[in-house]
Formats: sequence, C-alpha cells, structure tokens
Amino acid sequence: MIKFGTGGWRGIIGRNFTYDNICLAAQGLADMIHLDGQLDKPVMVGFDRRFLSFDAACWIAETLCANGIHVWFMKRTAPTPLVMHTVQAQKLHFGVQVTASHNPANYNGIKLIVAGGRDASEDVTDRLESLIAKALPQSIPFALAEEKGLITYPRNPFNDFIDSIQSQIQMDLIRQRGPRILFDPMHGSGAYPLMVLLYTARCTVDYINFERDAYFGGHTPAPSEIALSELRRKVPAQGYDLGIAFDSDGDRLGIIDRSGRYITANEILVLLYYYLHEHRGWRGPVVRNTATTHMLDRLAESFGETCYEVPVGFKHISQKIEETDAVLGGESSGGLTVRGHIHGKDSVYAAALLVEALCALQKSPADIMDELYQKLGPHHTVEDSFTFTPDEKQRVEASVMERRELPAFSQSIQRVSWLDGCKVYFTNGSFIVCRFSGTEPLLRLYAEAPVIAQAEEEVRRFREFIDTIIQQRNA
Repeated sequence: MIKFGTGGWRGIIGRNFTYDNICLAAQGLADMIHLDGQLDKPVMVGFDRRFLSFDAACWIAETLCANGIHVWFMKRTAPTPLVMHTVQAQKLHFGVQVTASHNPANYNGIKLIVAGGRDASEDVTDRLESLIAKALPQSIPFALAEEKGLITYPRNPFNDFIDSIQSQIQMDLIRQRGPRILFDPMHGSGAYPLMVLLYTARCTVDYINFERDAYFGGHTPAPSEIALSELRRKVPAQGYDLGIAFDSDGDRLGIIDRSGRYITANEILVLLYYYLHEHRGWRGPVVRNTATTHMLDRLAESFGETCYEVPVGFKHISQKIEETDAVLGGESSGGLTVRGHIHGKDSVYAAALLVEALCALQKSPADIMDELYQKLGPHHTVEDSFTFTPDEKQRVEASVMERRELPAFSQSIQRVSWLDGCKVYFTNGSFIVCRFSGTEPLLRLYAEAPVIAQAEEEVRRFREFIDTIIQQRNA
C-alpha cells in the first residue's frame, strides 16, 4: 500500500518502492491534475543521488507525459529545497522529488510539493492515496515524450535558487572574516549550491564524502553525532573554524564546532533565532514541533515573543510560520526554514545564515550556546527508538494512544497532550514524547530535562512500560 507520511511516501527498494508502485503514484497525481484542471503548468520532477532515483524520476515523467502533462525534468541531481524553490518561484501547481531524505540506503521515496513550494497537506495526500488505489497507469517512452515536447528542461534552476539565498545573506561580512570550513554532504545532492555560496563569500572550503555513493559510506545519511565522527575528528585536528554536514537530499543540517563538539539541531535553532532576533533585528515568534527543545520557548519568552508548538511534519511548521509571521521554525531532526524563504526545510540557506552569524558575532557556536545556557538554563535531550511488528504497533497504539495508559514517572506531571502521539509535560519544564515515526517503521522516544539523568530515567521508564505491553500481549 502506498501511504504518504510526514515526509512523503517512502519504501524499501525492491519490496514496495518498485516500478509498478512508482507508476501508480504518478498516475494518481496525473488523475488529480486532470480532475482539477491544472494542465496549464508543467510538473517539476527532480531526484537525488540515491539508488534508483534517476530511473524513478524517468518513470514518473513517462507516466505524467502519457497523460498529456508537461514535465520539467532536472538534468542533474538536485537537493529537495531547490525543487521547492522552483515550484514557488515559477508558480507551478506541483513538483515531485524522488528522495528518501535521511532514511537508510535501502529506502527511496517520492515527496510531493504543491503550489507555493510547500509540502503537500494531509488533505492532498489523502486524496492522492484514494486516487492511487484505483489508478490504471499509462506510459510513454521517455525519448518519445522528449520528441513531442512533453519533457523539457528548465534553464539552470540552480542559478535562481543560489541567487535567492545570496540576496538574503550578508556576503561581505563573511568575506571579511574568511572562515575555513570542512564540508560533509554525506554523498548527497546538496553539495553544489552551498559550495558555490561559500566560494563566492571567499571562504576556504575543503570537503569529505563528496562523491556519489549509493550506500552513503555505510552510514545512514542523516547528520547525527554518530554519523559525523569523521567530521568531528578532522575539524579540530586540521584547524578548521567550522564543520558543516547535510543529509542526502540537502534539507537537514549538522554542525561541528572548531573544538570538535557536535552542535545539535536544537542548538542550531536556538542560535539562529537568537541571532536573527537580537542582531538582525527581526521581530516575531518562533515555531517548533512537539519533539523539539523548550529552550526555544524560554528564549522567545525572554524576548517578549511566543513559541508555537505544532505536530511533527514540516508542513505544520511552514503553515504556522505563515500564519504568525514567525522568524523561523524547525525541528529537532535537523530541518529549519526562515521567514521570507521557501516553505520547507533548507540546509543550504540555514548553513549560509549560520556562517554569517558566526562571522558577525566572532564567536564559535559552542561559545554562543554556552552563553545562552547560562542565561536560559541547561536543557539536556535523550532519544531512543525501536522497531516493531505491525501487531506490536497495534498493541502499543491501543494501550498508549487509545486507552491513554502511561508509565509511573519519576517527576510530577503538569499535563499530557495527544496532539501528535503522546507528550507528557512535567512541572519542572521537562517533557517526554512517544510517537510513531511518519517516515520509518520506528517508535520514537524524546525527552528533555535540566539534568540529563532525569531525561534518561523517563526514557527508561517509558521504554520498560512499552516492553511490558508487548510481552504481556505475547504471553
């Protein structure tokens, strides 16, 4: 079954990400375009560096063209934010990006981008799923579609994307400082635009893991602390000012301080909100999802601003930014966007803005964060995740999400939210979240507390509680 989650439809290559299913998904989109009379604009089709991405993009194009739909096809691999920017800038109805983002190498997927360059809403994907269920795919050979003019190639959308970011970054400020940067695109498709921006700003840039590798060097292509061990080692050893890493499709950001310290996604959000509000003079609230640090709340409160909480899924963040004119919004998994840019995650813009911030403040990210921790107090996060069978998922959902059974925690509960999974707020400002991933078959636990032992303890208790549910049912 083709099911669109928080980051599109993703599946294991050869098991459910197959030719037949890809064509079904494309036919469902074609049927929706015809039903809505949206044949006046082409559909942008892009792809990342994953195994089968180019082939899948071709199959999608062949299906759309067989239905009389004009396709703008990327000539080379592209990061997801570039496709989103093109859909927004060219006022297209739809864009399609073939990517599984940060998922392991044996996954691939399809991300649907709608008018305005934003993630498709649940209403749109629910409707698409219903059309896919009754779709009868058509196809036309790629070369014939080209010959008929149904497939054309946009004129270097990289230029417009890079120029848009450059116009919003204080490039002269970066030129004055000339930082040395080690860049790790994790074998992904986000490398080129950031390299152009950094070279234009006269940075000294070296890189690792730059070439295409369908196995991503044996790592899951997400810029986590564990996956960036090589970057963490080389940045301080070779005297770089900063280490930057992207996930495989260029919409998640990882940062390594010159000391080798990993700067978490939560910290990147806090640092950029602080910089934009206090040093750029941008006024307005901030947006985060349920599993992202409450340090943003405290920082916003110190500014006299509001921090809005939304469910996981970047479409909720971008919608709330638009509703509230927020300065920025993001999530603990490494994605963020800034007011006035695209309505989706963009690590290219975020990385360039972070380099600007460090040059303006003339401090390392670790130094800035240590100052903010002194002002706002410590915020330690602990994460855990585990796989499950479909039957086990049903048991946990019935117990936790439906009957709303919870473990005995070590702290006093202030309230519980069921907005997205289960989130327990404790009276001391700590929290724990339990939710099923929308992109992988995982149950995730996130906890934050002023003392790391507290966060670890609540995660331990919740995990044992879930283990007990599964064991009791099995017995």
